[in-house]
Amino acid sequence: MSKQTEGVPYLDLVSDFQSLRDDWIAAIDRLGSKAAFILGDAVTQFQQEACDYIGCKHALGVANGTDALVLSLRALGIGPGDEVITSPFTFFATAEAISLVGATPVFADINEFSFNISPASVKAVITDNTRAILPVHIFGHPANMAELRAVADAHGLKLIEDAAQAFGAKSGDGIVGSLGDTGCFSFYPAKVLGCYGDGGLVTTSDEGVYEHLQRLRNHGAVAAFTHTEIGYNSRLDAVQAALLSIKLKKIEEDIEKRRQVASWYDEALEETDAMPPARPDHGRHAFNLYTIRHPRRNALRQALGDANIGTNQCYPQGLHLQQVYHHLGYKPGDLPVTDQLCTETLSLPIFPGMSREQVERVCEVIRKV
Repeated sequence: MSKQTEGVPYLDLVSDFQSLRDDWIAAIDRLGSKAAFILGDAVTQFQQEACDYIGCKHALGVANGTDALVLSLRALGIGPGDEVITSPFTFFATAEAISLVGATPVFADINEFSFNISPASVKAVITDNTRAILPVHIFGHPANMAELRAVADAHGLKLIEDAAQAFGAKSGDGIVGSLGDTGCFSFYPAKVLGCYGDGGLVTTSDEGVYEHLQRLRNHGAVAAFTHTEIGYNSRLDAVQAALLSIKLKKIEEDIEKRRQVASWYDEALEETDAMPPARPDHGRHAFNLYTIRHPRRNALRQALGDANIGTNQCYPQGLHLQQVYHHLGYKPGDLPVTDQLCTETLSLPIFPGMSREQVERVCEVIRKV
């Protein structure tokens, strides 16, 4: 394949692995020599490093990002009969976690530029049963946490951050995960900070919530073979924690590389029909994904696919219209911004090692469409 016709992967995890392979294998060897595979020093070390980076008092490694959400909801006392307001424009796990604890997801519309939940829409759907707001820092763009905190405080609601796609993003001067009652992270391999398997993290600065999370993470246990409630087997693997500690050392470098790729895209797309992603007025986009709007999204995706360029359609249908939530009674048009964006958004390749030449190959196809 010639350089001119060479494709572009949606992301490149192989190069990422190769660059870290020796350090990670050495860490696994150290863990193996101690038979330290469940919790232990590697997890404790990463949890402290994450606290120091994010700016919170406590961080707890869990099995995955979905568990981070479920455990947060449980630790904050949210369950059957409660309503939690969240975004319909996100991965299913956000709403799924609400349902898994027996609560009801209530969907508020989003901002057409940031793709994040709109504080005005949140206020419009608060009821006597509302217990929490669960914003998503979508694609790495931080939600407006100052306004959402004001809404939450005015109505006595908990504020839970779904930061799965936004490790290192900033809302105002604060890093996401430090701005709510809890912050929930996923370390799925494709994330800004990703491991080589599944992993997750819950952050909080509330001592009582942290203690409850500790119990819930480990079968509701307060001591060995002593259980006070039904919990979960949701522990971050030590080998993944060791990798995350290695990756955390270069997270700022990786985020800046992502932001550089995003700026190349912005420049190359200036005279096309594609609308680049917005930046936060006060904060920092982490660019887990570079998601554009395009009036002929389907034709564009087909053309990029024909050119062997990876894309992802995030998201083709709002959660409010998914079959599993038909019983909630939402109809097309109830959340018009979400409905419109689901027909126009397309996520383009972005990863720290992406070259300007690769960006140009992607944009050449877009200019033709």
